[in-house]
Amino acid sequence: MEQYLIPLLTLVVGGALGYFAERGIRGRAYKTRDDIIKDAERDAENVKKTAELTAKEDVLKRREVAEKELNATREELRQHERHLDKRESSLEDLQESISKRERMLETTQQKLSDRSKGVEARERELDKLLKQTQEQLFQISGLEPKAATDMLLDRLDRELRHETGAVIMKHEQDMKQRCEQLAREIIGMAIQRYASAHTSEHTISAIDIPSDEMKGRIIGREGRNIRAFEKATGVDVIVDDTPGVVVVSAFDSVRRETAKQALVKLIQDGRIHPTRIDEVVAETQKEMEAFIRKQGNEAAQEAGVPNLHEKVLDLMGRLYFRTSYSQNVLRHSIEVAHLTGLMAEQLGL
Repeated sequence: MEQYLIPLLTLVVGGALGYFAERGIRGRAYKTRDDIIKDAERDAENVKKTAELTAKEDVLKRREVAEKELNATREELRQHERHLDKRESSLEDLQESISKRERMLETTQQKLSDRSKGVEARERELDKLLKQTQEQLFQISGLEPKAATDMLLDRLDRELRHETGAVIMKHEQDMKQRCEQLAREIIGMAIQRYASAHTSEHTISAIDIPSDEMKGRIIGREGRNIRAFEKATGVDVIVDDTPGVVVVSAFDSVRRETAKQALVKLIQDGRIHPTRIDEVVAETQKEMEAFIRKQGNEAAQEAGVPNLHEKVLDLMGRLYFRTSYSQNVLRHSIEVAHLTGLMAEQLGL
């Protein structure tokens, strides 16, 4: 009996120990599982918050980029608006000038019309007074109109026979002098009008650029480059949607040519910022002054009028950049100088 009891007790104690051990292992396993689940939930929450923060930062960056692009677009639109305002103001001034001239012409025509009516009235009055005077003379002299006319003509004929030669010679000499003076005045006026009527037909110059990306570099951040260039050169720079082209606009042909050459240098150099713009524009202006002086000297030598004043040479050199009906004004002026020289030689001036 005891030999069966001891194994049985051992079996019961071992089973109890195994049972409690299994429960302890399961309890630790359940506790570890809960901790893992909590840690996973915590990590998932952190990942979610990190993703949300990243998404918000990305949205903010995109918003900043969009705002910068929008500001650049607004600045460009404002520049176009300012340019359009300038053109509109110029057109309004031109229209006002034309209206003023039209009013002056209307006033002048009205004055001429009134004066013409007054002259006609005075002519009619003088004709009437002359007829009355003639009738009174006929009544006083007791002669018929035909007899009085014949008597007057006969007396004039007798007087002119003695004075005709001297009077004719005197009148011929006076007429000759007057004709010569009038001919000189007419020819001189024609020469002056022919040589000074110039018309500039072009006010813009187009500049080719390597790519449309260069337009943004020319404009610069918030338009500072294009404003610095316009201020330094005194021209308007038009950057529109035309591919591969930038337009320089100015009424002064020398300024326009200076701005064109300076912008070409900046595009070739690649460094476009306000300081570099001022340097290149100043350098180009000096080169342009030297070129103008050279053109004036060459024109004076070709026209045969050396030793002119420097200001006159500069004015002549500036004509190189002007055109009249597609003809260079400087070449035209040289041709007119030769022509007027020949005319002056023929007139003995």
